[in-house]
Amino acid sequence: MARLRRAKKRAFVALPFLFWMGCGQVYRPVVIPCSGGVSISGCPVQSPPTPANFHAVFGITANVPGYPGGAMQIDVGGDSIIAETATSDKSAPNLGNVPTYAAVIPNKSRLFVASAGSVQSGGPDVITSVFPAFVSSTDTGFGPVTTINLPSQASVITAISEAGNVVTATLSTPLSAAAGSSIAITGTVIPGCLPPSCDPNAYNGTFTVTANGGATIQFASTVTGLAAGAGGTASVPPQPVFLNTTENANLYVANFNSNSVSVINTTLNNVSNSAAVGANPVSLAETTTAPTKLYTANQGGNSVSSLNTIDLSANTVTGFTGVSPVWVVARADSQKVYVLDQGDGQLVTINVANDTVVCAAAPAPCSPSVGAGANFLLYDPHLNRLYVTNPVTSMVYVFSDTGGANDTPVQLAAISFAAGSTVCPSGCSPSAIAALGDGSRFYVASYQVAASCPDPLAGTTGACVIPTLAVFNAGSFTLKTSLTLLTYPPFLADLNTNQYQYAVPAVTACAPPVFPVLYAPGANRFRVFTAASIDSTRIYVSLCDAGAIAVVNTTDNSINSTGSGGTPPDTLVTDLPAAFSGGPLQSNGLPANQNPIFLLPGQ
Repeated sequence: MARLRRAKKRAFVALPFLFWMGCGQVYRPVVIPCSGGVSISGCPVQSPPTPANFHAVFGITANVPGYPGGAMQIDVGGDSIIAETATSDKSAPNLGNVPTYAAVIPNKSRLFVASAGSVQSGGPDVITSVFPAFVSSTDTGFGPVTTINLPSQASVITAISEAGNVVTATLSTPLSAAAGSSIAITGTVIPGCLPPSCDPNAYNGTFTVTANGGATIQFASTVTGLAAGAGGTASVPPQPVFLNTTENANLYVANFNSNSVSVINTTLNNVSNSAAVGANPVSLAETTTAPTKLYTANQGGNSVSSLNTIDLSANTVTGFTGVSPVWVVARADSQKVYVLDQGDGQLVTINVANDTVVCAAAPAPCSPSVGAGANFLLYDPHLNRLYVTNPVTSMVYVFSDTGGANDTPVQLAAISFAAGSTVCPSGCSPSAIAALGDGSRFYVASYQVAASCPDPLAGTTGACVIPTLAVFNAGSFTLKTSLTLLTYPPFLADLNTNQYQYAVPAVTACAPPVFPVLYAPGANRFRVFTAASIDSTRIYVSLCDAGAIAVVNTTDNSINSTGSGGTPPDTLVTDLPAAFSGGPLQSNGLPANQNPIFLLPGQ
């Protein structure tokens, strides 16, 4: 069965190549998914793929603890996975453990993935890069995986002891590890301690700092009764959580735990510079016009940092009073950056020229409110808009990026996903938004969590997740349609009643923090996420609990003039299963899939 599932995912139908000499288009062999109305054969009515220029979308997936995460490349025109990294073979070149975010440099030649492996004891924090698969009639795969190590702050331990379960480490040099951050202890030995009755390395591991006194750091240990130890090193792992760049030569990394930003030289594949920022940076935005600047949203420090990209020297940001900023984006003209505050629900505008918050003394007319708990901010350069999701209040907001007092955003729409709403009568949590480049529609990925699953095909009577995608007309903000995001295969269908599975059992690791609990590496940031292909022909939704990525066709690819047999716009095409995880087999004897957590458009 396991072989059969993997064969389904990579199955190709032999189709001839058709070369369109004037427009560079290729009709490629593709997977043939089952979706739509059911035919006599039991497989839903299927339409052929649309010939199109080669485009790709990338996804990253989370694995079980101790195993590397995965990256995949989806061929937009073929609706197929043409590259995956190794995920269950620890000896193969692969991504790091606990992937958090991904980015593609502007020329689309490299995919980079951040992994905060240190949240699992002993794991490294790394940036990995791969060369995307080239267009081909077969599954060509990624190029070689390159690993870039990130620097950690480190200090020699001169003394270490425990009282109760509180460990105190005396350091040769102070570390900037705030309470709540992680600290790794390595190489410490308890003298005279011999196994098996005593573990001489019991002080080693990754812990959460409870107090920092400069030369001494305290943390709690689950192992009690330890005698005094000697030697070793205390280090503050970086834990990268965000990547961003508008350059081909440099990639910028937000390091959540070490409160810093690092620069990756993409030619040499090394860290060329680092600089301190506020506590717990979780988002980055780089401007495009010289002199370029890099902005960080510092969730734990209630601050925004501004750095000059030429040397990472700091600029003073004036007037920012937001609480728990979680996302920052730059306007296309690089004149303004916008910061989303999760703690107080403000959408703050910063003037790039002088790094001053616009209307700092009067936030009401200049910093629109989107409610505490807002988690995601999308900038649409095609329509000059800002989209905000708030899963706590079940609201989506749309703003023009200018037009308000002192060139601030103006609200265009507020759309409810709460119980009783037109969009989601049962109540949904909007999680992320994608907008088509042609300016016609935007899509909101959301989900419901049902304590008692209403879907008889979900395989559980307990908690389940119902992922959905709402399609809106970008001009009128009216709802065009709402899609369920599971289809057959790989999910179940009752062909006798023409019913399809629409829910999956809830996976604990897929649940994001419930506000006011804030994001930290090791937790999942988005239960569902969405991205649009560059050519506006597809929308993709990562389904963490389902272990798959839903593919939605946005175009009318009717095969004749009457539309008979074609696929209408905004139709679920298929679900592409993620690679198998390294965990134990499921109760049905099949390997579990990894959990997709993030998507981004490629070339």
